[in-house]
Formats: sequence, structure tokens, C-alpha cells
Amino acid sequence: ACELSLKVNFTLLDKPPKKIVVYLDEDEFHSTWLGNKAIYRTRMAIADEGELIILAPGVQRFGEDDQVDVLIRKYGYIGTPSIMKHMAENEELKTNLSAVAHLIHGSTEGRFSVTYCPGHLRREEVEQVGFQYGDLSEMSERYNRATLNDGWNTERGPGGEDVEYFYISNPALGLWAVADRFESSNEERHLVSESCENVLAQRQEAAGGSGGVGGWAKPP
Repeated sequence: ACELSLKVNFTLLDKPPKKIVVYLDEDEFHSTWLGNKAIYRTRMAIADEGELIILAPGVQRFGEDDQVDVLIRKYGYIGTPSIMKHMAENEELKTNLSAVAHLIHGSTEGRFSVTYCPGHLRREEVEQVGFQYGDLSEMSERYNRATLNDGWNTERGPGGEDVEYFYISNPALGLWAVADRFESSNEERHLVSESCENVLAQRQEAAGGSGGVGGWAKPP
């Protein structure tokens, strides 16, 4: 099942892009709550110290509702350790775990940078939550989606050389990762399979050895 999911749901790249450019359709993505698909669906592909540029003409707020919008503005996408610390110390986060999960999913953990280019948020608003700000008009001219193909494209580097970057026109349509993140030896695959079989056998035995749907032990 895992191997089938990998084939069906993932676009596997041979190498990690140093730069990924993602476009968020303005009729679909109005908040970073939804738009951060651009982050968590590409994080397994982008290179260390890489840059993710998000063209977001429709983004005008952070949360989909006012309460979550306030929390995102207050705490920001500042990395898992800091967010977990804030959660331990603040009741408003303890009682809104969906916001906590969102803040973690939208954080880069310092591994790469995010340049958000929103249509309706100011620079100070974007930078306040931990992202870099990009001018939408300038970036849309530089990365003209009418001329781009999904996948690898090139631009002129500072020395006039061709520099590759990866373009995604809709992050909601899949997941992207570097292929070698999923490579494992036959021995490793065998050990994983054997471990799963042992766990299932133990749970079946604990439930009386039925083997039927009602005979499986519930997880602890």
C-alpha cells in the first residue's frame, strides 16, 4: 500500500531544487491556512538552504476564521520547538490544537526560506509571521506563469548563466519529494514487512486468534 501510494501521489525528483516557485490560484487560495500547501507539499523536495517562492494573488489573510487569524498573527510560523513552548504556556493554543498543527506544518524549521508574494497583505504583516516578503507584480513578471511549464525551468543567474528552478502551478494536486528519500535496500523492506506481520499477529492472538474483522485487538 505504501509503495502504491508513493507511485500515485508523489512526483519524485532526481535532485532537490535550490528554488521552487509555486502559484496559488486566486479564486481558490485566500489565506495562508490553505496556501501553505505550497510549503508542506514541497518540503521533502526542496534543497537545504533553498528558497520557496509563493505567488499568491488571492491571499488576503492568514486564518480562515478570525480566531485562527489572530493566533497566526500573534505567534507566527516560528518552528516546532518554539510553537510547542508557546502551546505549553498559553491556554489559547492549548484549546486550539488545529492552529498549533497549522503553525508547525507551515514552518520550515530553518532548513529553507519562504518568500510569500501576496496580493492583499502588507510587507510588515508577512514578515511578522516569519516569512520573507516578495512584491507580487515584480515576481509575477519574473516568473510569468503563461510561459512556464510545470517542472524544471531556467532563468538567468547573476553571472548570465542558466539557473534551474522547479515550477508548480497547483500544489493541491500532489506531493513532491526527492526520490532518494524513499530508497531502501531489500533487507530493510523485509525487516519492515516482518515487523508489521509480527505486530498484527500479536494483536490477533490477543483478541482470541479470530482473524475476522471483529477479532482484531484495538490499538492501546
